[in-house]
Amino acid sequence: MSVTTADGGCAGILLLAAGRGQRFGSDKRLARLPASGTTLLKTTLAHARASGMPVHVCLRTEDHALADALSQDAVSTRVCQRAHEGMGATLAEAVAGTEGWDAALVALADMPWVTATTYRALAEACRREAITVPRYRGRRGNPVCFGAGWFRALLQCGGDSGARDLLLANPRAILELDVDDAGILRDVDRPADLEAMR
Repeated sequence: MSVTTADGGCAGILLLAAGRGQRFGSDKRLARLPASGTTLLKTTLAHARASGMPVHVCLRTEDHALADALSQDAVSTRVCQRAHEGMGATLAEAVAGTEGWDAALVALADMPWVTATTYRALAEACRREAITVPRYRGRRGNPVCFGAGWFRALLQCGGDSGARDLLLANPRAILELDVDDAGILRDVDRPADLEAMR
């Protein structure tokens, strides 16, 4: 299944999985969900891949075993040399590997509740000069889809704020898309958050 943007382009997903997750107390990417026994990262990745779009998983330099395991499942990975600097630096490196994409959904590995339908809807609504943000019952969430017109600005991201500053500075570029998916508002910061998967 292919997914095209509102102006006929190709979209892909950048799944940011290079954070430290310090509040969790251990590597939350490998934490198992109570209901399925599947890891947090694999669950999020499965939903992203089910969208029909290419997915690049962004990892830390020391994630050799994880990168090997993902490559055995034919998952594209990108090792981000500056991940230790924060989400913004990871995002900038990730965007550098989006050649041929007309839009990139920036997704977070600790958000396993986002559905494939939401990923597709965001990509299909996005345009080259737009930033498409999902909204559930009036509240904005993640992932966010950036048209290729924003890639140059994303390459300048740094620190740990990701693209937040870019969104705040460009409110007129934002297209809000209402979705029936509470998963856009929920992430896993602490072990107790996994219990919500039951």
